[in-house]
Amino acid sequence: MFANDTTLAELEKFINGWQVDGLATRGAFVDLKEFLAEMENCLISFHARPGITCSLRAHIAVGQGEEGPLYAMVDVIDDDPEQRWLSVCFYGDRISDPDECGDFVPGGLLGQDAVCFDYDAGDAELLDYIKKRMAEAYQASLSLASA
Repeated sequence: MFANDTTLAELEKFINGWQVDGLATRGAFVDLKEFLAEMENCLISFHARPGITCSLRAHIAVGQGEEGPLYAMVDVIDDDPEQRWLSVCFYGDRISDPDECGDFVPGGLLGQDAVCFDYDAGDAELLDYIKKRMAEAYQASLSLASA
């Protein structure tokens, strides 16, 4: 579910305005958005900082649509609108990275240690790998929300 109708409208406006896709990342962004939207108790917010990043943030929904633990952030790096790429980040203690595809980033996710995956090409295997990390982070965050 989306945080509110404004979030969804802003997100759709961003996606529909993404016409040039030099690094073939638009489809992956949409795929990840849809993957998150299918998760129960997921609350998605969208934070646009044009020219810098546009971010999807996935939280566990608690109460009446309130944000619980954040479990995934999908950033569109927007410094060059013709060459946008994705940085998908998770808290480092909520996922595994058995293939070591991610980068450990100290303080990289809202001040906490993170593992981030850069996506800048139409690599279906990497996209599937990232989705597995999303599912893993979701499960770990559900446990935190219920504690």
